Amino acid sequence: MRLMPVRLRMRARLDAPPAAVWAILADWERYPEWMPDVAWVRALGPERGEGMRLAVRTKVLGIPLVTDEMVIGGWDPPRRMAIEHRGLVEGPAEWLVEPADGGSVFTWNEELRMPPPILGAVALLAYSPILRWTFRRSIENLRRLVRPAP
Repeated sequence: MRLMPVRLRMRARLDAPPAAVWAILADWERYPEWMPDVAWVRALGPERGEGMRLAVRTKVLGIPLVTDEMVIGGWDPPRRMAIEHRGLVEGPAEWLVEPADGGSVFTWNEELRMPPPILGAVALLAYSPILRWTFRRSIENLRRLVRPAP
């Protein structure tokens, strides 16, 4: 039985050029600075860019509970990063960065699934308001990090 996904999509205008946004997105060790649900990130091998594997310790309701693997499946700096979540939560994600009037538009897409089929879908659906809040907060934190100094 195929797992039912929870789909999330967020878009935001950032006051920084795509290269500045990409510098933060591609800096794995800094994820906990701007993603409130990430406790830590570690590379699982020597690869960088496409093919890179990361261990990500994820917080659930603020408590570091789960370490999942992320695999970078697409790498097109400074435009696009495609990620595959493997672990308790599975599914594809994509970050897009497009130039826009001296800044950037950042788009974050996720399609998440969690086993077992029906129970996992219900759990993700119940947790999706928290996920949406986390994504919004992450984007606000990213906006702060890429904002040019006054």
